[in-house]
Amino acid sequence: MTGARRPIHRCERGAAAVEFVLAAPVVVLFLVGFLQIGMLGMAKAGMSQAVESGARYATIYPRPTDAQISAKIRTSGYGMRAANITGPTLVHGTNAGSPYIDITMTYRQSLDFGFFTLGPIDLTHTRRAYQV
Repeated sequence: MTGARRPIHRCERGAAAVEFVLAAPVVVLFLVGFLQIGMLGMAKAGMSQAVESGARYATIYPRPTDAQISAKIRTSGYGMRAANITGPTLVHGTNAGSPYIDITMTYRQSLDFGFFTLGPIDLTHTRRAYQV
């Protein structure tokens, strides 16, 4: 009879379930956080790719128009939603007699962790391309 009844302080049944319930939300939050950071990195890489592609395109001869450069930039990015893109902004100038174009683009990404949402983060990339 003594083997059938255990004292309550020695009973460990259900301890794993309690530990899982305590640890699971933290683990899920970390996993979703890593996914959100990955999506942020993918958007930054796509935006950089688009601006760099537009800068290369701006240096060809004959010189493309601003509309052609903007179209090239918008079609070269990956991992971005078109609604979150601001720009590209094209600014022309000269430096010691050499014409250049500054290309700037901004992408707004909000982080959604499932339990809560953080405000949007603005990613910006600028590239100067000297034109011939």
